[in-house]
Amino acid sequence: MRPTIEWAGDKIVMIDQRKLPLEEVYVECRTYEQASEAIETMVIRGAPAIGVAAAMGIALGMLGVKAGEDRAAAYARVHNRIYRTRPTARNLFWALERMKAVFEAQRESSLAELQKKLVAEAVEIDREDEELCRRIGQNGASLIKDGDVVLTHCNAGGLATAGYGTAVGVIRAAWEAGRTFSVFADETRPFLQGARLTAWELERIGVPYRVITDNMAGWLMHRSEISLAVVGADRIARNGDTANKIGTYSVAVLCKENGLPFYVAAPLSTFDFALADGSLIPIEERPDAEVREINGRLIVPPAAKVRNPAFDVTPARYIAGIITEKGVARPPYESTLDALRNR
Repeated sequence: MRPTIEWAGDKIVMIDQRKLPLEEVYVECRTYEQASEAIETMVIRGAPAIGVAAAMGIALGMLGVKAGEDRAAAYARVHNRIYRTRPTARNLFWALERMKAVFEAQRESSLAELQKKLVAEAVEIDREDEELCRRIGQNGASLIKDGDVVLTHCNAGGLATAGYGTAVGVIRAAWEAGRTFSVFADETRPFLQGARLTAWELERIGVPYRVITDNMAGWLMHRSEISLAVVGADRIARNGDTANKIGTYSVAVLCKENGLPFYVAAPLSTFDFALADGSLIPIEERPDAEVREINGRLIVPPAAKVRNPAFDVTPARYIAGIITEKGVARPPYESTLDALRNR
């Protein structure tokens, strides 16, 4: 298997996550518009992977700038197109901020040097992400004990990052450390990231797993068949409120009711310290077709109306710990997260 996403000289190559698990197909993006569409249509998804794609999209767009062209105007055009792709994932905007800083530092350099620096920064963001995810895995691995049954929701594995994973990275690190346990993967309607993607990854890693529908988790917790839950995140506010795939809030509430720890795993690039709490996190509404159809086949009455918020926000009071590359933060998050950030 090739990487989730990679820079290939004058193009971006990424696995088409819409085709998994039945087909392993790779998409080549040769323009920033194609990269933007790949983010929007969920060819690539998962906050850290979206950040990498955004950075590479900027680099790709600027490679198309010609000598004599207004580079500031060109940069603004590329940046603004990518900025509009998906509103919730903090990593997208974090990556754009990093790329903008490089542009500003190099704007008086030659065009070739500017392009070289932007490509180098995008590749570095990709490299850093895998390293940070491995640290997240190491920091969270001890939370999983022999005999545990771990519940995870959506997909926060290598497909959602540059290659190792956040929540699945914790699972992976515990497995690589020799612990014996199993996983329940919520199927995660409507896009089925758990059933299609997390299951596919766990199978490749070798971790025993079973897929369950989203509405089975509470009953299995009540029957003491789940030990803990670990999920990823798309944006985390300063107080620890966490936006993640729709359905995560329900899992957290069920964990609280059943006395089970609920953990979030995410790099510090997913944190939005400018937001005081989760009520300020923008929630993306996705196309109706994702709910109305499966594999292009209608599953509701033709005139049925639907809602499709892609994310929900889990209040910090339901979160037992937030696993980052710098350690595990515990409540009260206003102080512990700030301390982690400044280590």
